[in-house]
Amino acid sequence: MILEWFNAGDASKIGVALADQFTPPQTSSARPAKKAAPKEPADALLEILHRADHEVRSLRLNFYKKAKLANAFKWRLLENGFEKTKADEVTQRLVMLLSENPATSALDQPSAAQPTHQLQSTNTKQLLALGNKSIARGAYAEAIDIYQRLIKVDPRHAAALNNLGAALSKLGRFVEAEAYFHQAIRVDADFPDAYSNIGTTLLLKGLYEDAESFLRRALKLNPRLVEARINLGLALAFLSRLRDAKSNFEKALKYDPRNAEALVGMALIAKTQGSFDQAEAMLERALKVNPGMSKALASQVSIRKMTSSDNAWLESAEKAAGSGINLLDESELRFAIGKYYDDIESFKLAFGSYKLANDLLKSIAEPYDRGSYKGFVDRMIDAYTPKVLGRVEDGASVSMKPVFVVGMPRSGTSLTEQIISSHPLARGAGELEFWGHAAREHEATLGSPLDESTRRKLAEAYLKVLEVNAGGALRIVDKAPVNADYLGLIHSVFPNARIIYMQRDPIDTCLSCYFQKFVLSLTYTMDLSDLADHYRQHERLMAHWRAVLPPGTMLDIPYEQMVADQEGWSRKILDFVGLEWDQRVLDFHTTKRSVVTASFWQVRQKIYQNSVRRWRHYEKFIGPLLDLKNPAR
Repeated sequence: MILEWFNAGDASKIGVALADQFTPPQTSSARPAKKAAPKEPADALLEILHRADHEVRSLRLNFYKKAKLANAFKWRLLENGFEKTKADEVTQRLVMLLSENPATSALDQPSAAQPTHQLQSTNTKQLLALGNKSIARGAYAEAIDIYQRLIKVDPRHAAALNNLGAALSKLGRFVEAEAYFHQAIRVDADFPDAYSNIGTTLLLKGLYEDAESFLRRALKLNPRLVEARINLGLALAFLSRLRDAKSNFEKALKYDPRNAEALVGMALIAKTQGSFDQAEAMLERALKVNPGMSKALASQVSIRKMTSSDNAWLESAEKAAGSGINLLDESELRFAIGKYYDDIESFKLAFGSYKLANDLLKSIAEPYDRGSYKGFVDRMIDAYTPKVLGRVEDGASVSMKPVFVVGMPRSGTSLTEQIISSHPLARGAGELEFWGHAAREHEATLGSPLDESTRRKLAEAYLKVLEVNAGGALRIVDKAPVNADYLGLIHSVFPNARIIYMQRDPIDTCLSCYFQKFVLSLTYTMDLSDLADHYRQHERLMAHWRAVLPPGTMLDIPYEQMVADQEGWSRKILDFVGLEWDQRVLDFHTTKRSVVTASFWQVRQKIYQNSVRRWRHYEKFIGPLLDLKNPAR
């Protein structure tokens, strides 16, 4: 009887007992003919949880106990003969189910469970209504089960396909969700909600230009779709198109004057422009509309340094984080709580909160593939030799307008962009997506030099992007860190462009990445071991670029030296990019420009050195990173 082990207080024992309810998939052809085939693990999991509804919820496990339960559950599955990939899949499903809102889930309301005969119904209208009610209660796993039953009856039911995707998204299963959204569009090409949902999923991945396309399509079909309007505003903001972004937030507020999400969007615009008082006012308005709103609470921490007198904020944030909100929102709050503790120098509590935030993200993100990135680095090293990069090919641009500031995220790229952008003849374009898109578009031929026609088209297209983003400046800075991966491609198109490589203490760099909530596609930032591995591959690739790019193409800047000698390095930077000295670059923190990166607050401050060797405060927690200091690695 599974009810027996629900009385146990130890989360590990519960996880082991739950795993023992599964039968590993049969691989032998000698299975007895009359023995029923074991159920798929995911289906068995649903059945077990539904059979023990009240007992599971009555335990009221906190995140740490859930994690302990899930870990024991996974290892028991492996011991019982499950393949690792299947064990990972089922464990993730378990975590998602246990993370549903206990205040609204059907598991906490046995009387709300649907009668068996209704779930077995072939009436699509009835099943759709039942699924929608489950979503409204926050019982997402139950909704998924119902929508799947409906789709078996009618595989071309667009609303069910879309709603199934929405329920999957709530549980962090974004890859599956996006597939169902696309399927809904194939059934109904004029389905605005499905376009909006695809756009939202792409936004979470950080694919802002792609998100913009789908969100605009949704709004063309339904201009009053407020959620799509807000998400379009966010995508445009992250693309540094702030005027258009603000216009969309204002339109959303016109349709819904008390929309807290739109108010948070307006706060984002204000803080990227350095108007922190205005941002704070917008966030307070949002919290009046929706007290305890996770995004508003998390945003408050980003616009100032917290102090111990902010204990009321901490209390509100902790309450919101423990209220059963979805994993993405809880993760964002846990990052914010980590910053609060870091600001007040309570480092043990800070690290615990940051680790919790990353564990939440990691539970819903695609696993980081170390081998894939290593293979990519190998391809770049093999393809872009000194011979290839040492000659200028036909179709390449002679322009010196682009300046590329690259490095690992959190290595000082925003600071350098801000310094250059403070020169009257220069502008910063932020983190452009252009070269990432180009690399994906030409992925099949990325391991060899591009042909003349392709180089010419890329050069023309990129110069147009720079013009749109930064006008007619003599030098325009693209500071997307990921461009470090594509320097061979970039140099083959713009051989006269200058490249600035920011180098910061590797442990400080990786720790700062771990403490920052990034988009879901940056999966290596969610685990200290993955960060260390990624950094080593990044360093290997940068050593290659340094060796094969023609002399004078790339300038290495040690972050620690730059903050210690601001003027000296500012002079070197301007000379390197071909600009005359201008005293205004020393007052970069007063420059009026929008900064749409995680460093929007830092670049408004004078240069400070308290971020140097910051990792010493966390030394006993960050074992996987410490070897990065070993020169023999």
